[in-house]
Amino acid sequence: MPGVFSQVGVVGRSRQEGIETVLEELIGALRDAGATLLLEDRFGELTSDGGDTHTRDSIGAHADLIIVLGGDGSMLSAAREMLQYGKPMLGVNRGRLGFLTDISPDRVREQIAAVMSGDFSSEERFLLDVSVQRNGETVAEGDALNDVVVNSGTSAQMIEVELYIDDEFVNRQRADGLIVSTPTGSTAYSLSGGGPIMHPSLDALLVLPMFPHALSSRPIVIRGDSEIRIDVLARNRIHPPVTCDGQVNMTARPGDSVLLRRNPAVLTLLHPPGHSFYASCRDKLRWSGALVD
Repeated sequence: MPGVFSQVGVVGRSRQEGIETVLEELIGALRDAGATLLLEDRFGELTSDGGDTHTRDSIGAHADLIIVLGGDGSMLSAAREMLQYGKPMLGVNRGRLGFLTDISPDRVREQIAAVMSGDFSSEERFLLDVSVQRNGETVAEGDALNDVVVNSGTSAQMIEVELYIDDEFVNRQRADGLIVSTPTGSTAYSLSGGGPIMHPSLDALLVLPMFPHALSSRPIVIRGDSEIRIDVLARNRIHPPVTCDGQVNMTARPGDSVLLRRNPAVLTLLHPPGHSFYASCRDKLRWSGALVD
């Protein structure tokens, strides 16, 4: 008998060492739960037990649950591509940190069985829509689950930008760039830049200057439904890259504006039993490490 989810899609990265073993374990766990497997086409050559393969669009349209096999980068990519289908997502970690993909490879059968029987927790995460505006027209657009970065793209060079929140002028910055992070992204790039960790349930955004040319220029946390505009001043000589989740790249020109607002759709993430954000921080960020033996 199928469990809570009758049709389960499996997507992710296929070129990782040891992925075949984890994939076979995952397929076996889903078969044991009585689920119909919808395997992404890139996994087809790695197993003979997956049945027919499918595109991501087909999986998004027909699956009740989407399992992402890979690291956080795989989850970021899948979330952006498949958000439109509104299906819950669950991650099996084959990467490094794994804040978003929290099923351990050595506990796949146990934890997948629990989730398929209805023993899981869920939470909603929001994404950012971003567009580059030039002379009143949209010239590029994308979305991000973690963060949007506007920077000089050149080592040891700064850009000058003006920051507006909800059409109100905030400040003018000379810096390497700005990071706008969701709570999900607060344990990613913005953490490396000195930003705070935000609990994933917060309805907030973080605006973080990158190496600002002012000691008083500090990170600011604002409402999650705020609209942000970053004006690239016309006197800049650099064409700054605009990057979503470190994966989607656009380019702005001097005089352009970068607009950011919350995507109205939400991503539902599932977690296996016993999941804790604070436990993940202790594990991934080594909070529990002793200073001395």
